[in-house]
Amino acid sequence: MQKSVVIVGGGPGGYEAALPAAHLGARVTVVEREGVGGAAVLTDCVPSKALIATADFMDRFSAADRIGVGFDGAPGDQGVRARLTDVNSRIMRLASAQSTDIRDKLLDAGVEVIRGAGRLVRPGVVEVATEVDSVESGEEPSPSAEERRGGTRQLDADVILVATGARPRVLDTAVPDGERILTWQQIYELPELPEHLVVIGSGVTGAELAHAYLGLGCRVTLVSSRERVLPGEDQDAATVLEEVFRSRGMTVLNRSRAAGVVRVGDGVVVTLEDGREVSASHALLAVGSIPNTADLGLEQAGVQLSASGHIDVDRVSRTSVPGIYAAGDCTGVLPLASVAAMQGRIAIAHALGDAVAPLNLGRVSSNIFTDPEIATVGVSQADVDSGKVDARAVMLPLTGNPRAKMQNTKHGFVKIFARNGSDTILGGVVVAPRASELIFPLTLAVANRLNVDQFASTFTVYPSMSGSIAEAARQLHTTLAD
Repeated sequence: MQKSVVIVGGGPGGYEAALPAAHLGARVTVVEREGVGGAAVLTDCVPSKALIATADFMDRFSAADRIGVGFDGAPGDQGVRARLTDVNSRIMRLASAQSTDIRDKLLDAGVEVIRGAGRLVRPGVVEVATEVDSVESGEEPSPSAEERRGGTRQLDADVILVATGARPRVLDTAVPDGERILTWQQIYELPELPEHLVVIGSGVTGAELAHAYLGLGCRVTLVSSRERVLPGEDQDAATVLEEVFRSRGMTVLNRSRAAGVVRVGDGVVVTLEDGREVSASHALLAVGSIPNTADLGLEQAGVQLSASGHIDVDRVSRTSVPGIYAAGDCTGVLPLASVAAMQGRIAIAHALGDAVAPLNLGRVSSNIFTDPEIATVGVSQADVDSGKVDARAVMLPLTGNPRAKMQNTKHGFVKIFARNGSDTILGGVVVAPRASELIFPLTLAVANRLNVDQFASTFTVYPSMSGSIAEAARQLHTTLAD
């Protein structure tokens, strides 16, 4: 008998689950309130990385002079300026196009897509508050009159997957107004480049957006409550990035927690807990996120939530209620689109009886899209330093890499961790331009338990950045005498 799958949330955890579910013969319905792709595509990951790509493109003009290229008579930055309205328009078109591509892929696979808000009535039943003309299907659509005019609809489901994501956390003392005090979802409505932007929060989102606006030509102050930026990342990598930020003119305020933000005339004043004040034109809040789990009927259905409001799941994405699964940022497992997608695929495989392996976070690669980028996989330096992992490390600066010299790359390194005794590669860090691409071979090594000799004996292109990764592995080689 054909099983029915209802997915509440159309972000990476949802749409990546819908496709294999349809492939396995299930009748699949995706309920999404904002648009297919969710926040990751519409207001978060895709737009922010497009903004960063624009800033990086602009940086090439200022870097051109250092390699002997430039327009005659032009200053060091070649006179390039960001037209923010045009930049934001392009970013939103790109995000919309990506959403449409995903929706079309779902419809082609026979997935029904409903625009509306879903909530659990009880295990096995999802109620949807629909919008006008809300139903799309790969087959000939035949929505009821109630669905056409908007209303409610109940969906019976053998399997329910909750993938509702998260939203920006805000402070009671810093309420966004969408004009001068902003969340990261509101920045694409700015009509002009901020004269002076204060970014509150130095985690991944804060660091990426501070880098982007600095590259676009904005004066930026980054407020970090910790001793350094990116407190949860590799310390050597974070140190390099902070040095780069400062060298490019960014003001970084370490050990400086924001107490509040108020609108004052045509600007804002950010007050720090020690009493200092920072006046600026705009403030951007990047102080974490809150799971979208309220008003979904989860607790009434018996689904267990954590104290933070995240949905508790196991490694195959099961919740505390049989037949109900969850994936993505609403679970709090690891807030990455790639992890959300994997959780969704694992959930469907488990629910529909396909071959499945539990989620393994030790194989997850991640990237911070600053300049230079910071990519990581596997164990960390903190794991090694604390004795949690018996391993040794080699860190190789990129300053000696010939390709890095050709590309005028001044900052970056490769670090590899290998287990003592077996020489198995357990993790790595890459700080470099396009580190997001360079981390892949290290991820393969971690996932397949390769040792440093197997890795180092694989040919690399000369000259290439990847040559430094192989060289780092060679330096971890141990002889029989060792």
